[in-house]
Amino acid sequence: MGKTGYFTHRDFWKHDMGGGHPECPGRLDAIEDRLLLTGVGDALEHREVPLATLEQLTRAHSTEHVEYLESLHQRLVADEPAGGPDHAQVDPDTTLTRFTLLAARRAAGAAIAATDAVIAGDLENAFCSVRPPGHHACREQAMGFCFFNNVAIAARHAIEAHGIERVAIVDFDVHHGNGTEDILSNDPRVLMVGFFQHPFYPYSGTIHPAPNMLNLPIPAYTRGMDVREMIEATWMPRLEEFKPQMIFVSAGFDAHREDDLGQLGLNENDFAWITGRIHDVARRHSKGRIVSMLEGGYNLDALARSVEAHIRVLAAL
Repeated sequence: MGKTGYFTHRDFWKHDMGGGHPECPGRLDAIEDRLLLTGVGDALEHREVPLATLEQLTRAHSTEHVEYLESLHQRLVADEPAGGPDHAQVDPDTTLTRFTLLAARRAAGAAIAATDAVIAGDLENAFCSVRPPGHHACREQAMGFCFFNNVAIAARHAIEAHGIERVAIVDFDVHHGNGTEDILSNDPRVLMVGFFQHPFYPYSGTIHPAPNMLNLPIPAYTRGMDVREMIEATWMPRLEEFKPQMIFVSAGFDAHREDDLGQLGLNENDFAWITGRIHDVARRHSKGRIVSMLEGGYNLDALARSVEAHIRVLAAL
């Protein structure tokens, strides 16, 4: 116990939605370089990452959704010898290439493997440096750079494969985790708390959320200290009341003030503080069990600094 796992895989670098796309392989390079430069990576338990199975994926998604993405993949592979297209457009910002499903299944597999190791007591907590991200992926729809909802798949795995009775999900990405909400709304075994810039993509999360969803829509240019006050006043009482037996984190770092994909005013110290408050709840109610999944974060330097700060709290460095 007391160890922090680190889950990543070279397949995550193979998913590439084209030059200039913000959700790029360079995001993981920036994180790896920072962890190497600071020595933080040496303090982590580096683990293998399997591919998620169909059974695991369909705890959060319909079989039809998985089969549709697989059909797009197979068409790209079949048409390649004849000079066919090298990608399929899922939405205006989300592109599936020949390597996307491999990376997406591996990202969900990282979430599953981290969950297994943490519940087994082999690790206290874990950070999964994965892509594509997942929190916009709905039960029946890929969108917003996301194909499979990694955190929802892991949460359902903890509940259905391991018998965990109460799971909390904390989402601090600048965008609302609409996919996670779509999949887990009205599931009394799950409490999801999150803040997000509003109004902003995906323009959701504000109209009659389910009782197990605590959404904090906040205006652009809100600063980190204001967000901290809101978390103390809203998230913390609900988490304490719920007493989660395990906590999952949708760790998006695009609420950083240097990130051009959002307009919030947080910095890496705010992410460290949020992680600390999550860790406090986990120590009291969850045996310290946390699995954190990388979501957004597109300014490479700010992303790398923020992930470092996040991991330092998880690993008590």
